[in-house]
Amino acid sequence: MLESDLLQAFSTTPRLATAVLWAASRDESMVVEHLVGIGRRNALERTAHFLLELSARLMLVGQGTREGFACPLSQYLLADALGLSAVHVNRVLRELREEGLLTFQKGQVTIHDFDGLVTLAEFDRAYLDQEGPLLR
Repeated sequence: MLESDLLQAFSTTPRLATAVLWAASRDESMVVEHLVGIGRRNALERTAHFLLELSARLMLVGQGTREGFACPLSQYLLADALGLSAVHVNRVLRELREEGLLTFQKGQVTIHDFDGLVTLAEFDRAYLDQEGPLLR
């Protein structure tokens, strides 16, 4: 499809243009949030934020709740996603458990204190903008 074809499609179907621009904007917001996570959050905050984001995304599709969700990721995969070592992730998960915030074991994340976890991670799900222009 040529650029002119795309512009024509957008002019005849403004909802399509809105949806494409919304998706691009949301993707940019998510990239910025992830960069902030790597640059400004410590390992504890980064892990909490990542698990809250997974929770929010899974709730959107009916696969999770504020109380938890299935998470087949190993600690090694979680560490890789967070840019941490597996040993560090193990320590962080133990700290989150000892603080009474969440438990990560046997492929399940159980959230014991959702609001406390949100506060720790300074999690604001607005950057996910899960409503979108076509869902409102």
